[in-house]
Amino acid sequence: MMPEADTTMEGIMRCSRYSFGPNRLHYCGPDANRELASLIEYGEVNPELSILLKQFKTLYPYLQYISRTNGIAEPFDARAVEAYWLGNNLLETNRLKNFYKFLVEDLSVKKKVGSKEFEWLEKKISQGAVPHHSFHVLNVWQMTGHTDKLDEVERMDECLVKSGKVIKVEGSVISAIAEMLTYENGKLVLGEPREKKLTRKLEAEYDIEQIKPGQIVSFHWSVPCEIISEQQAENLKKYNLQSIAFANQTI
Repeated sequence: MMPEADTTMEGIMRCSRYSFGPNRLHYCGPDANRELASLIEYGEVNPELSILLKQFKTLYPYLQYISRTNGIAEPFDARAVEAYWLGNNLLETNRLKNFYKFLVEDLSVKKKVGSKEFEWLEKKISQGAVPHHSFHVLNVWQMTGHTDKLDEVERMDECLVKSGKVIKVEGSVISAIAEMLTYENGKLVLGEPREKKLTRKLEAEYDIEQIKPGQIVSFHWSVPCEIISEQQAENLKKYNLQSIAFANQTI
């Protein structure tokens, strides 16, 4: 079994990869994109990296919640990080009352959207909603000052973590076949697979630097995050679809 310190280091590095995309666009977390990028570049865990990641206003509370409900001491444990961004069995231990309390007390969602709007979210919790990144994007984020109208779909699509099979690599551009979030007949759906271009940094992490056609890559805000397995890709799609179904209840 991997030592706890190793799983924490792995979790911090993985978490930083998924956080890089939105942070460079100033959508969440501290205004520290250059620092985040430089700390990731060397592939080593620096104490400053975990400090920066703790400043992401929704990310870290979710990691704390997932780890706490699974008896894991460290929020950046690799298992908790994977659960939040991709999805794994840790999400299935979620207790509805605890998740409700987390959204109300830790994230102050009820205060932000009001009691009437929060009733819709409460119904989704009672139906089995889990603390996956996609649930927050499609069911919490869009309630706190955003809408799910057509002009917002592209932004929500970018904010969702998705995966695709690599078909071509040309310099900094990776082409992958992936399903994009679309708006059809008044509902959100994952559309037919199509080509998606991802941009990697010139000095990317080793797996992204060595990426080859046929591999599966996860991405966030059009930034490639990591090479993942078929099982991880299936988990990600499963929870994305679940969150889309919940979102369609209130469109």
